[in-house]
Amino acid sequence: MKKFLSITFVLGIITLAVGFFWLQSELNYSYKGAEVTFKINNGDSFPKINQNLYKQGIISNRRIFHRYTQYKNLLSKFKSGNYVIKDGMTLDDLIDKFVTGDSIKNLVTIPEGKNLFEIAEILNEKGIFKDKETFIKLANSAQYAKKLGIDGVNLEGYLFPDTYNFEEDETPQSLIKKLTDHFKSQTKNLDLTSTQLTPKEVITLASVVEKETGAKFERKIIAGVFFNRLKKKMKLQSDPTIIYGMWERYDGNIRKKDILAPSKYNTYTIKSLPIGPIANPGIDAIEAVLNPDSHDYLYFVSKNNGTHKFSKTLQEHNNAVRTWQLTKKNKQGHSWRDLKQ
Repeated sequence: MKKFLSITFVLGIITLAVGFFWLQSELNYSYKGAEVTFKINNGDSFPKINQNLYKQGIISNRRIFHRYTQYKNLLSKFKSGNYVIKDGMTLDDLIDKFVTGDSIKNLVTIPEGKNLFEIAEILNEKGIFKDKETFIKLANSAQYAKKLGIDGVNLEGYLFPDTYNFEEDETPQSLIKKLTDHFKSQTKNLDLTSTQLTPKEVITLASVVEKETGAKFERKIIAGVFFNRLKKKMKLQSDPTIIYGMWERYDGNIRKKDILAPSKYNTYTIKSLPIGPIANPGIDAIEAVLNPDSHDYLYFVSKNNGTHKFSKTLQEHNNAVRTWQLTKKNKQGHSWRDLKQ
């Protein structure tokens, strides 16, 4: 009997040892193979992710990976995305990659001054989504703007221009949320109530300033012009507001009938700001509206290089128009980027 118990004890020890070393071996497992891409879709459960990892040969034991991830309390922490799996990656490497969201990204730059229709086209051309129409519908909705905590006739002005890393499977909703969340984070330290304008009007005027000049050093001057005109109850007479008001039929030309056509955006027909932003301004344009230059200018005309000639009187302005717009040699355009700023 004692001999039997001794043998049983030894076998038990051997079994535990074998089990221990097997477990250690499984926990120290590393992927061996060619570099592959592994996709986690939005809404994928851990069991589904676990099964897909096993099917692709990235892990060797589903139960061990499940228990180990559970032990680390990370079962619900995996982020969607496309992940590059390289030879030699351990279970810890995999878990860390999925939790941090270190996935393949789509680098997309949204330039300052683009409107929601142009942004939709940029994202579509980059292959970020195939549902451009839904993006436009949501971004152009006052109800959806309210849902995101934005006071506006739509989300124009709040789709912040910047360079983004987007996932492979973004939806119009997730894209819009990222753009508007970025707007909120970028403007949270700005006091949008520091002028006589409402926060909504600040963004609206900033969008007009953004469209009027690409030269950073002019923005505060142009903002000052518009404030001067508003104080005198003059029409802003900004061409970009005409264009936005007829965006879907704009063919690159502004005709007299377009200038005279009533619109809630057309500042040639209304003595106020447009009903909402006409583009998505960057921080510089917003700050220009919050801190405009103080001067007596009421007019400006393009010098065909991205900068402008500013005037205090209508007579000065008319002279400037003749010089810069009606003189053939001055009509040849240059870029403001060629100037020393």
